[in-house]
Amino acid sequence: MTRVLGWLAVLGLLAGLVAGFGLAPREVTQGNVQRIMYVHVPSVLVAYLAYTVVFVASIAYLARRVEAADRVAHASAEIGVLFNGITIATGSIWGKPTWGTWWTWDARLTSVAILFVMYLGYLLLRGMIEDRERGARYAAVLGIVAALNVPLVHFSVLWWRTLHQPPSLLKPGAPAMSSAILTPLLVNLAAYALLYAYFLAKRVRILRREEEAAA
Repeated sequence: MTRVLGWLAVLGLLAGLVAGFGLAPREVTQGNVQRIMYVHVPSVLVAYLAYTVVFVASIAYLARRVEAADRVAHASAEIGVLFNGITIATGSIWGKPTWGTWWTWDARLTSVAILFVMYLGYLLLRGMIEDRERGARYAAVLGIVAALNVPLVHFSVLWWRTLHQPPSLLKPGAPAMSSAILTPLLVNLAAYALLYAYFLAKRVRILRREEEAAA
């Protein structure tokens, strides 16, 4: 099953590259720099997904002490940090030609940076505590608290005045873009979601084997 997910992710990424950088039209206002949206938007949405999984798995671990739930939370947090980092990097690349700066401390950029740091702290906390069960409990609490920042990040552009454009997806009303742009975006989102699922399955398996070897 993991191998199937891997191949589906590869095919999805190839289809996304063709759709976003080959078939999608050149945006009238921003030009070709807009095409980075086909990486930037799926990355942040998959980061949201990863952190939501951390939230749910952490609650399950605290409630039942299910080791599998802790492994899922741990793995998902690592993947979330990866996609969160891609989001920040691609946003900076887009911001330089669009805003004239790599970074500005507006509500969206600041909140997403805080989210990134919180989950880095989550991973550091797990590594600092030698007692694995105690580290898992502390990390679960932080994983739940940190996930509460996700809605703040997503809706910050609606609640405050920012340079960042409003959400492309997951917003009130229909997406404000043509199907020629929306379709490649959804193809890339599906590809990144498959990649997340593949990474999650592989990392959970590795964590389980590490625990078995340490036992």
